Amino acid sequence: MGGARQVTAEELFRMPDDGWRRELIAGELRTAPPTGFEQGTVIATLGGLLSAFIRQHKLGVVAVGQPGFVLARDPDTVRAPDVAFIRKERLATNPVGPTFWTGAPDLAVEVISPSDTVHAVDEKAKAWLAAGVEAVWVVNPAWRTVTVYRSATDIKTLTEDDELEGQSVLPGFRCRVADIFLTE
Repeated sequence: MGGARQVTAEELFRMPDDGWRRELIAGELRTAPPTGFEQGTVIATLGGLLSAFIRQHKLGVVAVGQPGFVLARDPDTVRAPDVAFIRKERLATNPVGPTFWTGAPDLAVEVISPSDTVHAVDEKAKAWLAAGVEAVWVVNPAWRTVTVYRSATDIKTLTEDDELEGQSVLPGFRCRVADIFLTE
């Protein structure tokens, strides 16, 4: 078949920052345009809410801005959520470093951009779960909803009138879904 040469996680990490977002799926490089402004405000807001809670309760670390997670090797898969949480217990055996984190986060948050398709986002959420993520939150700024994935079949969509809860991944965390979005 002779397809394109597979890229490694190390090669991806060394690529120049040219404004494109990149991930590796089984060695295949995938690119996406930069984050849109609305998407960026949602990422900042939710990341800030999570970070304040996690720091206050000393639960671990939050990363925003599409941090890379090496989910598989040979061929390499590196995914990059918009927001990620890693429990402090896991930091002792796998400390934060300057390159990609090895393994999956405990929570992955994906904020839908205008170029995303529903099918692609659903597949990405299920791929996160298959990699070992405990929960995936898919935030849809256009619909002002958050879809919580706990498994491939335990999926619940919350509206602005609902409260987003951390459940077992972040016990005690809660915020109104409406508070994640810009208000008019």
